[in-house]
Formats: sequence, C-alpha cells, structure tokens
Amino acid sequence: MILVLLCFVLQLMAIIISVQGQAAAAGGGGGNVTYDGRSLIINGQHRILFSGSIHYPRSTPQMWPALISKAKEGGLDVIQTYVFWNLHEPVQGQYDFSERKDIIRFMKEIQAQGLYATLRIGPFIEAEWTYGGLPFWLHDIPGIVFRSDNQPFKDHMQRFVSKIVNMMKSEKLYASQGGPIIISQIENEYQTIEAAFHEKGPRYVRWAAAMAVSLQTGVPWVMCKQMDAPDPVINTCNGMQCGETFAGPNSPNKPSMWTENWTSFYQAYGGETYMRSAQDIAFHVALFIAKNGSYINYYMYHGGTNFGRTASAFVITSYYDQAPLDEYGLIRQPKWGHLKELHTTIKSCSKTLLNGAHDTFPLGKLQEAYVFRGNSGECVAFLVNNDMRKDVKVLFQNISYELPHKSISILPDCKTITFNTAQVNTQSSTRSVIKNQKFNSIERWEEYKETIATFDKTSLRAKTLLDHMSTTKDTSDYLWYTFRFQNNFSDAQPVIRARSHGHVLHAYVNGVYAGSAHGNHKNTSFTLENSVYLRNGTNNVAFLSVTVGLPDSGAYLERKVAGLHTVRIQHKDFTNYKWGYQVGLLGEKLQIYTDDATNKVQWNKFGSSTYQPLIWYKTLFDAPSGNDPVALNLSSMGKGEVWVNGQSIGRYWVSFHTPKGKPSQTRYHIPRSFLRPTGNLLVLLEEEKGYPPRITLDTISIRNICGHVSESHSSAVQLICPPKRNISRILFASFGTPVGSCGSYAIGNCHSSTSRAIVEKVCIGKRKCSIFQSNQFFDGDPCPGIPKALLVEAKCT
Repeated sequence: MILVLLCFVLQLMAIIISVQGQAAAAGGGGGNVTYDGRSLIINGQHRILFSGSIHYPRSTPQMWPALISKAKEGGLDVIQTYVFWNLHEPVQGQYDFSERKDIIRFMKEIQAQGLYATLRIGPFIEAEWTYGGLPFWLHDIPGIVFRSDNQPFKDHMQRFVSKIVNMMKSEKLYASQGGPIIISQIENEYQTIEAAFHEKGPRYVRWAAAMAVSLQTGVPWVMCKQMDAPDPVINTCNGMQCGETFAGPNSPNKPSMWTENWTSFYQAYGGETYMRSAQDIAFHVALFIAKNGSYINYYMYHGGTNFGRTASAFVITSYYDQAPLDEYGLIRQPKWGHLKELHTTIKSCSKTLLNGAHDTFPLGKLQEAYVFRGNSGECVAFLVNNDMRKDVKVLFQNISYELPHKSISILPDCKTITFNTAQVNTQSSTRSVIKNQKFNSIERWEEYKETIATFDKTSLRAKTLLDHMSTTKDTSDYLWYTFRFQNNFSDAQPVIRARSHGHVLHAYVNGVYAGSAHGNHKNTSFTLENSVYLRNGTNNVAFLSVTVGLPDSGAYLERKVAGLHTVRIQHKDFTNYKWGYQVGLLGEKLQIYTDDATNKVQWNKFGSSTYQPLIWYKTLFDAPSGNDPVALNLSSMGKGEVWVNGQSIGRYWVSFHTPKGKPSQTRYHIPRSFLRPTGNLLVLLEEEKGYPPRITLDTISIRNICGHVSESHSSAVQLICPPKRNISRILFASFGTPVGSCGSYAIGNCHSSTSRAIVEKVCIGKRKCSIFQSNQFFDGDPCPGIPKALLVEAKCT
C-alpha cells in the first residue's frame, strides 16, 4: 500500500512539474530570465525562440490584437518592437503615449496573448524612421554630439531610457515581475559608425552598456551588430545571412542571437520592390539553428505604414509590405505558412537541439551535416546542400537522401526528412483589389490654391542660405526661400540655377511656377536649372524646399544638412544675398485638413486653378462596408501628402518612377479605425499636377489561393480561405504536368480530365480542403511513368 501511494505521489508530482513546465514554456508570463552559451534560460528552461518585429506606431491599436494573434499562429514566441523617442517626446519634456503611441497597451496585448516581448529601446533606432528616432530638439542642445562619449547626449539618452524602463516597471511588464519582456536592447548597430568617433566610440559603448545594466530590469540586455559589447550585454547579428556572416558571441558564455532577419527590405521612392523568397528565409533560419543559434527575429514580421511624416529620407509610406503579414495585416503566403512549418519542425526536436552534443562533418564538396545527439539516443540532423544549381544525393548514416539545390533538410530523428527549406508545401495566395468607390465626379471636389511666399511677407531674414532642417526643426517638410531683385539682365530668358542638398525643390518667379528637381535615396543633392521669364524692374523669386523625411543613420547625424546651397541667375550669384524665409505652408499652419479648420480658407470649384502646382483638394466619402482593409489608389496624382479625417496616412510620390517606369507605390492604406461610417473628409496637398477625379477607394483582400505539390513534395494540396470566406470557385485544377505560377497556371502535356470536377466536389463551399496527389484520387494515371504534379487555384468569397 505504501509503495502504491508513493508511486501515486510521484506521478502527481510529475504531472505538476509537467504542467508548470508547459505554463512556463507558453510565454507571456515571464519569470526568471538568464542565459548561458547555448540560449536564453526562462524559468530554468533553455529555449529556442522565434520572434517577429511588429512596430506599434506603424499600425493601430485596433489592428494589434489580430497582428499578434496571426504571429502566434505562425509559430512565434516573441514580439519585438523599437521604442520611438521622437514620437513620444516631440517637444523636450512633453510626452505622448496616446493611441498608436500607447506602448504600454501594446505590451499588455502581447502578454494577454501569451507571448514574450523584446523591447529595443535604443533610443537611436534607425528603422527607416525619420532622424533615426531621435527628437529633433536634441539638435539644438549646446555642445551636443549624438551617439558619442558626449555628456549632453548621454544625459538626455539616460533620462529617456530610464523613463521607458520605469514605465515598464511600474506596469510590471518585465519578465522578472511576471510580465512579457524577456530582452531589452540598448543602442543599435553602433559598430558601423564607431570608428568615426575614435576613442570616444568605445567609451560610449561601455557607458551605454553600464547605464542600461544599472537600471536593473531583471532581464538580459543586447547590442546588435556590436562585437565589443561588454559583459553582460549580449552581441547579436542583423542581416539576411547570419548563419554565414555572424562571427558569433564575443564570449563563450553568451548565446547566439539574430535580432534582425530581413524578410524583405525597405523601399525608397524610385526603387523597385525587393522580393525575398520563403525558401531563402527558411534556409538561413535553419542554418543559424544548425550552428547553435537559439533566437531568431524576423524584421519585419509585419511592417505596416509610415503614417504622417515618420518615414526617413526618401522611404516610401508602405513599410516591408512583403513581410509574412503584409502592410494591411493580411497573411502573405507562402512566406507565412512555410516559416510556420519550419518553426513546428524545430520545436518538435528543440530539447535535443538545446541539450545534445553537436557535431559537423562533410557529405560532399558543397554538402555538410550538422548533427545533435542526446544522451538517450535522440538524434537531430540538418543536411545542407550549398550548391546553388544542382540537386544531389548524399549518404548519411548509410541511407541515401536527395537534397534539392540550395536547401537544408531537417531530420528530427536523423532518419526521416520532415522539412526541406526549398520545398514549399503550404499554399500561396494573391491579393485582390476591388474598386469600391470612384471620385470621378468633378462636382464632389473643391480646391484651394496655396499662397506662394514672397520676400515682403516673411519675418525670418538672413544674408545667407539657411539649412532647411535647422530652420524647420522638423515641424514641416516645407521651407520657403525668397528674395527679390531688380532685373538688369540683357537676355530675354535668363537661366536660373539652384543647387540643393535635398530633397526636392520647386521654383516660382513672380508667383508663376518655374520648374522642379529632386534627388534620390542614394544621392540627395541635385541641381535645378531652367530658363525663366523676368519682369523689367522688381522680380520676386521663391524656392519651395521640400524634405521627404529626415536622414536616419550615419555618424554625426546632427551635422546633416538639407535645402538650398547655391543660387545663380545667369552669371549673378545670389547665395549670400538678403533672403526671407517661411517655415511650412499656410494650409498646414491653419490645419485645413481637419474638420474644425477646413473652412478657414476659401475653397473653390475644382479646376479654378487650371491644375497648376501646389493645390489643396478636398472631398467627402463614405466608408466601404465590411471589414476588408481600405486603400486609396493615387495613381493619378503627383507628389504630396494625404489626410483622412485629419489624420495623415502619409506622403505620396507617384510621379517618381522606378527604372522600370512605374511608381514605387500607388495605394495608400487607410486604417478602418480612421474612418467614420459616412462623411469622411479627404484632403490632399498636391505639389505637382495631379488629377483627383481619377482617385479610387479600394478594398484589399485575399481571394485567390493556390496549392502545388509534386511527387517529391507532400502528398496533398491543402487550401484554406481567410476567416469568414469559403471556396466558391475552382479557377484551375490539373493533375499531370501543369506549368506556371499562382494566377497564371496552364495545362501541360499530361492532364487528368477529371481534375476540375474532383477538386470541385471536395472543396466547393468549404473554408478548407485537402486534395491528394495520387492516381487513385484522380481515377487513374493520366501518363504512366511520368512524374506528376497537382496544381489548384481557388477563389474565396
């Protein structure tokens, strides 16, 4: 009896320990967080963690729950975000943590969904965010040098970092308090500029690390791309190929961590979209894990939108739209699903990966095996084929395996391949755009012609050309440079030549538009040169200098300049002349894009200004029904900014084309939370010559889904529609040798005539279905002896 009772007690204790372990592993609840040379240790457990960057101000509080939920469903354990100093302290000593800036609410949502958080405080963040996240008022602090062993900068940096840490502590958000935050970051990629500060660079690194550690958060601190990160701060890797490029932790007692695995890349105006495949991401994640990596963060998992004037120089308003969750928060397949399968595979054998003995040996000239063996016979293998072109057969443990080119096969038991990075089994999908409303009724539009500044009406004067950024102090993109002079040129059409450090310049002579020019992301400086008509007597010249975001990186950021540099008309130099300045536009100052102030100016019928540049346009519209994301198609416009109900949805620059002759971005996201059911106020500031009646209001959704399997892949096509949608139509189905890609499939030389009918019977009316790739499923073999594939495309409604 005693023996039976003892067995029962032991079983009960085992169950309790198991439940506690599962609860600790579930995330969100924090606990003791330490680390060793293998991984982070949470509540005594070594962990392999998958993380994803979602930036709270690049979405809305209404979007946060769904974004975090989809990240969790995709197999993530951690949500990572920067802290945006210039968003929270736009004026020195005045803080804002409301609405999209409510970082506490964001952290609590992460915790509520059972995930951990990584807080990258910086407070310099780069992030393609204007001024790298630093508030511009820092620029005017006497004697300041950013990111150096400089007392004024260190004082302000420490004050802000301390404020954020204390806010988190007061809400008990650190894991040491039971909260979700398991890691904090200080500084950001400082090593790239450290040498520019000579001996003050390393001193600053040591100071920043010591300052952060002294705040006693109870969780580890990291510095990314910082090989000289002092103990106990962990140095981490950023990039696309950290399994190949990371030199490793600078101490054997620190784990190998990857803080930014770029799922795509940010896009600048005039630049093409960067497409990174799901296969390439998965390859490098698997390689990093095979080399003892234990923390991988996807940058970005959801990019979102650079609302207002928050994007850095020349960066488009849409941010990392090619991430696993696109700009609108829709799942992007196959990237999301392929990575989910990878996460599931890694987690199924994480115990052996974390505790097993690690060995590496060659399988061929460009092939190798990474093997982890546990004490009780457990075994996990990563079989790597680095050959970019050739599939190969290798022999591993006396078994032959075929490895696709540039791929990694994962064998959780060292026998069976359960995942290959190059073989995508998950479905793919395409976004559908529906034109919900047209704004083609001219009567619906009104316009207001912005006032062209003149020297006489300016109050700020200088006998030289002032720096744009130092003058506007980031309160506006716009700065007027004005002067007047007596015309004594003999030429009928003298040439005006203006050199600018960036980013855009519009010229006006006597109130008449006289040309424009602009730089680009790689070279912000440019020259405007144009023939102009002058009056006999006094002439008024005005240049509208425009920044498209402030720079976000580089040493001595406080010394960066923009705006007019030299001005000449014919042979006369006006650079050191009597200039008048006006910061911003009148429409901006009056905030005519808001409900309360729109009537502060006289709006006229559309077309009154003959479509000349620098015009404000406004109209009203009703919100589309349903819950699909909403976007404005601005393909008929030029350059400017757009507001909906007083909230800026960002800058647009449709006229700046890529080398392929297309705009970098035409659709601009309007979050549903910005909208009212009816009577939404739409206001656009157009710097060039756009045509508003061709604007459309579109809804975005996932309507077409595709599945593809071959004999070397899994045995079935699995199709899943987004929530609240079912498969209504099979657009394409072929069992045989079909060709093409999602949206452009075609029947090949071999095709089962029953393909469509069988798929329709299995799938129509369902949200999800599975179609097996087999002769039996399709009533016979359409082409014996030939390897076959199954391609299906379906519509969800």
